Amino acid sequence: MYREGHLTLGLYFAIESYAGAIPEMDVARQISTAQIAERYGFSAVYFRDVPLNVPSFGDVGHIYDPWVFMGYVAAQTTRIALATGSIVSTLRHPLHLAKAAASVDRLSGQRLVLGLATGDRPTEFSAFNASLEKRQELFQEALAVMRRVWSEESPRISTSRVELSVADLLPKPLLGTIPVMVTGHSRQSLEWIASHADGWLYYPQDVVQQAVMIQKWRSLTHGFKPFSQSLYVDLSPDPEEAPTPIHLGFRSGHRFLIHYLQTLREIGVNHVGLNLKYGRRPAHEVVQELGEFVVPHFTGNYPEA
Repeated sequence: MYREGHLTLGLYFAIESYAGAIPEMDVARQISTAQIAERYGFSAVYFRDVPLNVPSFGDVGHIYDPWVFMGYVAAQTTRIALATGSIVSTLRHPLHLAKAAASVDRLSGQRLVLGLATGDRPTEFSAFNASLEKRQELFQEALAVMRRVWSEESPRISTSRVELSVADLLPKPLLGTIPVMVTGHSRQSLEWIASHADGWLYYPQDVVQQAVMIQKWRSLTHGFKPFSQSLYVDLSPDPEEAPTPIHLGFRSGHRFLIHYLQTLREIGVNHVGLNLKYGRRPAHEVVQELGEFVVPHFTGNYPEA
């Protein structure tokens, strides 16, 4: 999924176009499209954590619990990375998070890339009786607890949500840890993210602004820590169609899309997760076209099948 100086592509579930907040989510079709993506060399599929349907937010993601759905997808794919974009760590107990993530890591063959976020919808915090004001501290706590229970045998941990002693969490990740991407700023300083995360998952913005952001990120990281971003795309059937803006992305033919992604690679973006929500064509058709004409320019590190 990540290699310094390279860019790879992923897809967000639901892999379909839909109006309004709720996708159709025909699961058989979702799996079939994900398998097409894997065959063509997409490096990741993304799972979102949207606990409740909050009408004012306008998007429920893929409807299903991310861990349950991830297990289902993992069982029917073999190589593609399973990325979360992102798990709301403030609304889930750190030990539950750690166990779920370690379980996916072991059962999928180390394919999990764990994107974490604080969450930002007050309605959900009220529903879970969680503190919106303490998101920063809860986020830091969750990551620190997970790192310790993944890597240590029977650690003693005392935090606001955890009192662990004379017990251990199983399974452990095979490599003793799991790659963690912080989403946005998650109410943290960039210095904190650079120090504590394995990479940064950000939002699409003007290329010049993104380049400045990446330069600052690189100045704070020691060794290679990847930079990822999302992008909404409505792929035209006309490969030559020029771009027109849509929410958090654009509509264009695949020629412009290739050029745009090459520009992102030049400024230091290492991975782009594509979201097809605002598309006008069937998703499986779009994924196949992307696989044939776009993905070959942005290949991952798959071993030979």
